[in-house]
Amino acid sequence: MKKCLTIAGSDCSAGAGIQADLKTFAAMGVYGMSVITSVVAENTSRVISLGQVDEKTVADQIDAVFEDISVDAVKIGMLCSVGIIETVARKLRKYAPPFTVLDPVLSATSGGSLAQSGAAEKIAAEILPLCFLVTPNIPEAEILTGIKINNIADMKNAAAELLKTGVKNVLVKGGHLDGDAVDILYDGKTYTQFSCPKVDSSNTHGTGCTLSSAITARLALGDSAVQAVAAAKDYITNAIKMSFEVGKNGGPVNHFYEYYKMKGI
Repeated sequence: MKKCLTIAGSDCSAGAGIQADLKTFAAMGVYGMSVITSVVAENTSRVISLGQVDEKTVADQIDAVFEDISVDAVKIGMLCSVGIIETVARKLRKYAPPFTVLDPVLSATSGGSLAQSGAAEKIAAEILPLCFLVTPNIPEAEILTGIKINNIADMKNAAAELLKTGVKNVLVKGGHLDGDAVDILYDGKTYTQFSCPKVDSSNTHGTGCTLSSAITARLALGDSAVQAVAAAKDYITNAIKMSFEVGKNGGPVNHFYEYYKMKGI
């Protein structure tokens, strides 16, 4: 069985973060492991507080996994401080996993900042050069590049700018634009466009975490970047379509929709 590690924050409502990542890994048929970088008190409506895990504990968790278990791919989510970013980058350079996918989590779907000042710049300088793929949504891509994105041409420009950091592939997610959900993947040579109608649902809590984790799992299973993104986009679309109500605001996606369908739930 392929084994995937997520390095991210914990979401007590279990719709995003570590919890969403592990659910996605399980649904994709890979063994999931986790390194917790922060503990976020959040729900479907708001972020209440964020407790950062100390840098030594983050480093020790990474060492504990890599010294005992082979890691086929790593997904990185919320890195809320410069110190943690530097710690994770140092360990990535040490262990050099075959694939690293970064979801540059800078804010929560329900609102609220999830990163300290200077984190975005540090991520671009320290983490992106070590990654196989980065998956920013439009607001994140704007923060990381300084490019205002209003259309697909702007998305392509932002992808090209991000590639200059040293990351091998960039997926700019266009869900914040009007019309169909269009994502742009760029590998330095070819722009690949993925498009599908938006699902009419407010249950989108943790979609970014889920998509990036699905891509990570598919890469571990042997997919190319294009194949991994296509499979992950299909997975997240169905997970939104078959979601159910949890909480008072937009709830999470249904990570195990295939199992629920089989069980008639």
